[in-house]
Amino acid sequence: MKFARPIAALALVQLTWAASIFASTSADTAAPIEEIIIRAELRDTGLMDLGASVSVQRPDARRDVVDHLEEMLGRIANVNYASGSSRARYLQIRGIGDTSQFAEPLNASVGVIVDGADLSGIGSAATTFDIDQVEVLRGPQGTLYGANALAGLINVVSAAPTAEWYSRVNLDVGNEGAWGVGGVLSGPLSDASGIRLAVHRHGDDGYMRNDFLGRDDTNRREETTARGRLQWVGEETTLDLIGTFADVDNRYDAFSLDNDRRTLSDQPGEDTQESVAGSARLLHTFDDGLDVEAVIAHVSSQIDYGYDEDWTFVGFHPDGYSSRDHYARDWETTSFDLRFLSRAADARVDWVFGLYGLSQEVELIRTYTFLPGPYISTYSVDRYAAYGELAFDLGERWRLVAGLRGESHNSEFADSEDVGFSPGDVMLGGRMVLEYRTESALIYAGINRGYKAGGFNTSGTLDADLRRFQPEVLWNYEAGIKGDLFDNQLRLRLALFRMERKDVQVNTSIVRVRADGSAEFIDFTGNAAEGFNQGVEAEFEWHVHPLITLEGSVGLLDTEYDDFVNGEGEELDGRKQSHAPGWQFHTGVEFRPIDGWFFRLDAEGKDEFYFSDSHDVQSDDYVLLHASAGYETERWRLSIWSRNLTDEDVFTRGFFFGNDPREGYTAKGYTQLGEPRRYGVSASLSF
Repeated sequence: MKFARPIAALALVQLTWAASIFASTSADTAAPIEEIIIRAELRDTGLMDLGASVSVQRPDARRDVVDHLEEMLGRIANVNYASGSSRARYLQIRGIGDTSQFAEPLNASVGVIVDGADLSGIGSAATTFDIDQVEVLRGPQGTLYGANALAGLINVVSAAPTAEWYSRVNLDVGNEGAWGVGGVLSGPLSDASGIRLAVHRHGDDGYMRNDFLGRDDTNRREETTARGRLQWVGEETTLDLIGTFADVDNRYDAFSLDNDRRTLSDQPGEDTQESVAGSARLLHTFDDGLDVEAVIAHVSSQIDYGYDEDWTFVGFHPDGYSSRDHYARDWETTSFDLRFLSRAADARVDWVFGLYGLSQEVELIRTYTFLPGPYISTYSVDRYAAYGELAFDLGERWRLVAGLRGESHNSEFADSEDVGFSPGDVMLGGRMVLEYRTESALIYAGINRGYKAGGFNTSGTLDADLRRFQPEVLWNYEAGIKGDLFDNQLRLRLALFRMERKDVQVNTSIVRVRADGSAEFIDFTGNAAEGFNQGVEAEFEWHVHPLITLEGSVGLLDTEYDDFVNGEGEELDGRKQSHAPGWQFHTGVEFRPIDGWFFRLDAEGKDEFYFSDSHDVQSDDYVLLHASAGYETERWRLSIWSRNLTDEDVFTRGFFFGNDPREGYTAKGYTQLGEPRRYGVSASLSF
């Protein structure tokens, strides 16, 4: 694998060069790139008309199988994730985001919205069957979403009902025991209404082997999603009702003392989630140029997460210990958003005003070998916000956008160890963007202010001065250009940014040695003084020729802490922030030489990065190759595909502590391995 990176880069450069020559000498003209509408903004806005760095991914446009949000993230510039679970539940954008959650309450840095319902922090339910598009908004969304979107927002939008009756069946099989089956039914109920139903179930064996139990499914995944959407569109009123049920029944047995895919656990863990989410969106248009939009959503989740803490079996070593840790959560979130929007085609000023509220309650029961009894906690948070935005036309080509959001964040916490908190924060965010438009391009420069609420750490063994942490403020300075070339056959986007962080909330840890010599790993959040995150994002889509399509993205990221001492007392001033790779890229080419046939090659890569701010364990850099080929008609498609063709080792989480009795519990790095080489066959049939 020594030469995989240069070979992959050379091959893709050659493909791009050959495609360019072919396009320049061909008399045929490729079709223009279709317009993409971003739904996460205050009003629906075209991707190329939005003065911000945004990426869009469409699962059905991929030629391999995409079952979950995590399988798309590697193709998006400056987006990373952490596992430590069966799925990538913890997300980072531009190097900012959470990496884990144990007993403490979690205020997410990256918001996850699925059809209007807030799934921030519980993204295991973000499956992607029958999803129309995934929108990634980079940078603080201080006006749009407030406290749960300090680093950015991921908005998942399901497919809408169709104007004519349509049905589809999907079947997938692959190595590692992978399988999938799903179906879609969509169509009109009347001239004004339609319905769409989708059900999907998939699974695999999980890529690990438990040698003690003699099984290869102790890290398996089985995930079921059912989604229904009812839409009614009248002359003045639109009503959209969406309901989702997600049953994530995954096992969790991912770490081994030898850092390989062979475990020795006698009590393998679980990572399950049963979520029911519903949202209702009402849009009414008044005659006097006013639109009123109301969205209300509710999410109810039962989440079980547990693991074998010693990673071995009783009797493994004379000095060994046996321990299991388990967290059971009931999670309820209700949110509403009431929005008033101007609507006048010839107005020089557009405006939006809105009111927002969110109420969340989380009940936790922790069962842990070294606790005398169950640890029980209750956590609630109430968020209320008012926001507004004005867009001024400053002439034929200039436009100024200014938005402001004020938010009240109040939470309460109490547990069975008589620990209690009830902090409250009032925070302010917003943005100001200046745009200049030409016939084929948008040039913009802006300032955004984002924020994240303060919080508290709940472990009873933490020192008092480590319990409370303060809100974080982030200023984002960004400039970019977006443009279409060659009759809209080539689409380019480029953004440069610098984010300055104040009172940086840092996820770190300490290790406490128990009386028997084993180590207790304590995860907690603290504040660093300052930090910065700066870099570049570039993306392109190119319909080179009717037979050839190219796409790609590059993200460059430079991060640093200023005046920060971690939980172990180490001075990290000037060190890179965790989960912030210095570069990421994705590029792909699709070739259709004969009507119906397609061939696709993709490469994605990521630089090394620190797993945590509490130790120096790092992920290796890597480049992955993916390929697919198949045949499709209007009614059916058959494809063969492979991800990670060269079987590269990819690490999705890392820790540093002592857990091996054979080495006297000497502290060292442990890593969780991601997806190995995958391959399979997929078929779909439409009626």
